[in-house]
Amino acid sequence: MKVAGGKAEDGVVIGNTYDKYGTRNPIARRMVAGFDDALSGLVAKANPATIHEVGCGEGYWVMRWLGQAIDARGTDFSTQVIGMARENARGRGMDPGRFAVRSIYEVKPERDSADLIVCCEVMEHLEDPQKALQALQRVAGSDLILSVPREPLWRALNLARGKYISALGNTPGHLQHWSQRGFVSLVSQFFEVVEILSPLPWTMLHCKPRKRR
Repeated sequence: MKVAGGKAEDGVVIGNTYDKYGTRNPIARRMVAGFDDALSGLVAKANPATIHEVGCGEGYWVMRWLGQAIDARGTDFSTQVIGMARENARGRGMDPGRFAVRSIYEVKPERDSADLIVCCEVMEHLEDPQKALQALQRVAGSDLILSVPREPLWRALNLARGKYISALGNTPGHLQHWSQRGFVSLVSQFFEVVEILSPLPWTMLHCKPRKRR
């Protein structure tokens, strides 16, 4: 599978800095497996007919859901990374048209709504996360799943493995840094948070749109 490997577009780091799904590092594999189990469990609970992954990167999860016969599609702001997603899809005999170039701020209900919106490992890269959550309100049908790195644990683990020392463990491209409590507080302004998971070292939230009065 093609991954971005730390490339940048318009000054923003895109996609995955390394192939975390193909890594042979046993510790990394264990952490990714925890993320995988958490996200898969929440998707199963939501039981959606349609999924739109906002910030889909190289397309790993969209292709996985398509393989499970779920009507899934993905968008990302990066032309480069969507090109990789389409190439990855072709390599698996899947429709590359499932992927489109689109910023999270540009999603529209008539075009981008789905039963389940998934937006994982995106919010920490954004200059305006509140505006992004308002955009997700427009397209979330029944459920929304969000995840972000759990701070300061994330940076501490990076330092422990000798990464990004000069940046005090901050992964390139991460502009926002939330504790679990802080992220729940932010998201609760826009959605009802119905479940909080903590796959090490992330915070993952299962949310519902707030009922309009």
